[in-house]
Amino acid sequence: MESVVSVLSQDFMGQAVWLWLMFMGVVFTLLALDLGVLHKDSHEIGVRESLLLSAGYITAGLLFGAWVWWYLGPQSGMEYLTGFMIEKSLSMDNVFVIALIFGFFAIPRQYQHRVLFWGVMGVIVLRALMIGLGSTLVKEFSWILYLFGAFLVVTGFKMWFMADHDPDISKNPILKFLRKHLKVTDKLHGNAFFVKLPDPTTGKTVRWVTPLLLALVLIELVDLVFAVDSVPAIFAITTDPFIVYTSNIFAILGLRALYFALAEMIHRFKYLKYALALVLVFIGSKIFLVNIIGKIPAAFSLSVTLGLILAGVLFSLWKTREEARAV
Repeated sequence: MESVVSVLSQDFMGQAVWLWLMFMGVVFTLLALDLGVLHKDSHEIGVRESLLLSAGYITAGLLFGAWVWWYLGPQSGMEYLTGFMIEKSLSMDNVFVIALIFGFFAIPRQYQHRVLFWGVMGVIVLRALMIGLGSTLVKEFSWILYLFGAFLVVTGFKMWFMADHDPDISKNPILKFLRKHLKVTDKLHGNAFFVKLPDPTTGKTVRWVTPLLLALVLIELVDLVFAVDSVPAIFAITTDPFIVYTSNIFAILGLRALYFALAEMIHRFKYLKYALALVLVFIGSKIFLVNIIGKIPAAFSLSVTLGLILAGVLFSLWKTREEARAV
């Protein structure tokens, strides 16, 4: 018993092992409830269900943040909330691309939740690897934070000037590679990622992949690309891997649940990307301002992030008000 307690109390990336296990336990309990109970059967998720599911995930994330505030202190609590908001804000751009991917493969709404669910499982692993690598680099080479900052500023400007350009899914090199080297069915087969069908050349039954799997691979790739922006952004707020990782995962869980509601009105947020670009520039600039004006409080960063996102949402709704009336 003492040996177990000793192991659980050992430090792992800045926090006790039992803290990490508790967090993973909460996350996998939520996912088990989501897939095993609420969405055991494939069905089309409406706006109301999406909002309720998202509210549940957001509540869980905020409750965890309140616990972080109580157990690790106000500074860690504020850093968690700031990281949570930044990740949720930046991930909203992810929603636009996911909607394009689902549209490109003509994935019905009743199968989209399955893809997003397994996409979250991949996110949990990929973000752990990226944050672990980032934490190690920052610990060994503190100057790399300035590289992160410069990258965020450049990415922010790039996002601003490319905000009105949607990516062409058909030209994606990963998609071309998969279609060239895998047997891909022409149509969906329910919610299956793999099916066994006769090979048109040999007549033998072989394993094929469906467009549902291709959509999942591209969504994982999209998350990897967006993580290159969001992970350095949160490292600009705090270098505590526990705060960075937990705020990342809870924010993504809530946003994926909210996807079905956002997808219905995605056309109303066409100017939000400009606000997200400004968030990246602000967060990246913070790193360089530390040597000039000192450390910027997390509360200020949270306020600026919230202000920019709210301004982007309100401006988008105002600019697209005529489109909404026409519907």
